[in-house]
Amino acid sequence: MTRLGFSSIDGPDERLATMIDRKEAIAAYRKRDVISGVYALHCGVTGQTWVGYSPDMGTVQNRLWFTLRLGSHPSKDLQAAWNGGGADGLAFETVERFDADEAPAGAALQACLARWRAELNALPV
Repeated sequence: MTRLGFSSIDGPDERLATMIDRKEAIAAYRKRDVISGVYALHCGVTGQTWVGYSPDMGTVQNRLWFTLRLGSHPSKDLQAAWNGGGADGLAFETVERFDADEAPAGAALQACLARWRAELNALPV
């Protein structure tokens, strides 16, 4: 393998095609519609619930599961629930979605999170 990750068997045409495909994939990812929202995590073992906000609902569950698998999530209660039951012990739920032009910010976002935490008797993520 070379420094760029191509084997010496790949010719210049294959390398160029791979680089173009990669650039197109990156451009498509950046152009995708991003939906923000509020999510809840429910622990079936303890009955606890956590509520949080993400500016990109399409990636938040993967990000959460990654940090929990590593044992590095900042919420000690959530990490303990994960350690007790793993991915099967937690259920991810989207509770509210926002289009890009209507996503709350600042005090409005904090009020939205407080409302969901009160409604679900939840802890902050």
